[in-house]
Amino acid sequence: MKLNRDRAMAGVLEPVFAIRTEEDLGIGDTDGVRQMIDWCHQHGFNIFQTLPINETSEHHSPYDAISSLAIDPSTIAISPRFVPDLPAAEFGRLATPTLLAELRAGTVNYNKVKRLKMALLQAAFGVFFKEEFSTDSGRAQQFRAFLADNAEWLPDYSLFRVLMVENGHQSAWDRWPAAHQTPTAARAWLLSLSENEREALIHQQHFFMYVQWLAFAQWQGLKSYGEARGVYLMGDIPFGVGLNSADIWANRDLFEPGWSGGAPPEKFFKVDKFTEKWGQNWGVGIYRWDEMKRRNYKWWRMRVENIRKVFHFCRIDHVPGFFRLYSFPWPPGRNAEFSDLNETEASENTGGKLPGFKPFADDTPEHKAANQQQGEEALRAVVEAARDTVIVAEDLGLVPEYVRPTLKKIGIPGYCIPSFFREYDGRYANPAHYPRLGLAQPATHDHAPLAAAWEENWQRIEAGVEAENHRRELRWIMRYAGIHGEEIPRQFTRRLREAFFRSVLQSNSWLVVVMITDVFGLQTRFNTPGSVSADNWSQRLPRTVKQMDEDPAWLDLTQTFARLVREARRAP
Repeated sequence: MKLNRDRAMAGVLEPVFAIRTEEDLGIGDTDGVRQMIDWCHQHGFNIFQTLPINETSEHHSPYDAISSLAIDPSTIAISPRFVPDLPAAEFGRLATPTLLAELRAGTVNYNKVKRLKMALLQAAFGVFFKEEFSTDSGRAQQFRAFLADNAEWLPDYSLFRVLMVENGHQSAWDRWPAAHQTPTAARAWLLSLSENEREALIHQQHFFMYVQWLAFAQWQGLKSYGEARGVYLMGDIPFGVGLNSADIWANRDLFEPGWSGGAPPEKFFKVDKFTEKWGQNWGVGIYRWDEMKRRNYKWWRMRVENIRKVFHFCRIDHVPGFFRLYSFPWPPGRNAEFSDLNETEASENTGGKLPGFKPFADDTPEHKAANQQQGEEALRAVVEAARDTVIVAEDLGLVPEYVRPTLKKIGIPGYCIPSFFREYDGRYANPAHYPRLGLAQPATHDHAPLAAAWEENWQRIEAGVEAENHRRELRWIMRYAGIHGEEIPRQFTRRLREAFFRSVLQSNSWLVVVMITDVFGLQTRFNTPGSVSADNWSQRLPRTVKQMDEDPAWLDLTQTFARLVREARRAP
């Protein structure tokens, strides 16, 4: 379905893991997304945005996945109601009331949640294999069709997952035995095993394929359901893929060995000594763009084609990386040894290599032109593969001057974050001047919610840390919201939040998305970039989707936001 870019739209952002329902297993899932689609439809919001849904590593970050193509099993709604192969008795045996009460309380306990979900899926697969697959039933034929449709990536992914299990559930494939470290070697190793051992591992491969079949079926159903309800789903493609991923394991020639992508030091996100000195080392692979181009960007096209199956919009994280990416000649696991070193000392530890932009720094006109051309060619391939799915570029941070004109030329909306769009003197830019081809958002998942940011400024004022700078920032926020000549309130009041939303919603941008935490005035933060913390990627809303409308205070806040959406003529 082709979306009309002349029709202004608005919606909310909520990570899947943060959605809470009465029947979830300690983490948000596709049933929660379906309930959020209904909630959006009921209140007149036509976009529901979430974070990446790719299968995550043991670190649980959606931006450090073990596969850029597979969907995380934790997003699957799992019960006999949603998975027909799962016997009620097995569900009751594994998902006991005591365990469910524990998992549903507080934040996401990823280890226990994933252990439970995989056990339930194993039980379902056992029934499916015996009663459907072995008899070549209609459902078995649907499964076989899924295998055929995804033959370019599914065999390598499923073999990688089997090898992860064989290696203690660890994704660091470079620490596996040599016989497991490449697809070719692993398949030769399989052939060397006894028939029983080989058949058991192939059976496990089919299990991981079965899990993906269920995941894609549920998510594709959500896309159709949302479209019927006038609510369009926005997903997210991380620019990078994890060093310990099936992608790099299976496509070694598409990545630069020994390098890790990230971001240079900047005035924000000084979370520790290393980040302040060297920048953020994300632990993602560095693309060999020459090889990508030689293959007509086939790998990127496959990623986009997978995402378009389940989303109407797709945000691409860190789109400047298509042009050039800040790169480290060491993985994140070695960060600590470089924290106290100067460049000369660091160079001695890396064979003369230092962090910097690849393929080129923007230090000469020729390098700028080469970077711009590379990014444009790659993004045109992405847009071509996306077809009717709308690509949105996360173009925040240190952005070269040629990136946004290139996005405009291709027709890709960029981001308009009020605190990032400023006048020459630092004031927030007039939202009426935002580019039409854009997505305006008060804050992203990487930022503190509005109420938390307000509180942080006040705490610095009260502590006497650059107090006047923080007072000026709060005055600029008030000015952006259309409030002039008043004392700065100690709290981010409801009146101030409503006025701020009004300015964003009445901006010139085609799309507006507000974090669900901002709608309800919460200070809960989903992620602090550059940090490793149990609080990252684990926070959930304190109420279920159903309770959001049953609570009079929350319903009032929702209706206020809905009224502002209607006033801005962004409602369906």
